[in-house]
Amino acid sequence: MVALSEQQIIDQLAQRLADAHTAVERAQVAEIVREHYSRFDGRPIRDFVPLFVERNAKADLAKIRA
Repeated sequence: MVALSEQQIIDQLAQRLADAHTAVERAQVAEIVREHYSRFDGRPIRDFVPLFVERNAKADLAKIRA
């Protein structure tokens, strides 16, 4: 089993979201993901950070599409 770093997971998340939201520029998707990810800097518990980042980024992307 290969363990991925948190940053690798976030990078893959940004790719998946950009692939799913083709109406939004990849750079904008990446910026949204980075923005949400940065909110968790310095937080001690990291287990669910990618999940929270994904949920918040999806919500922002849904607003852009609407």
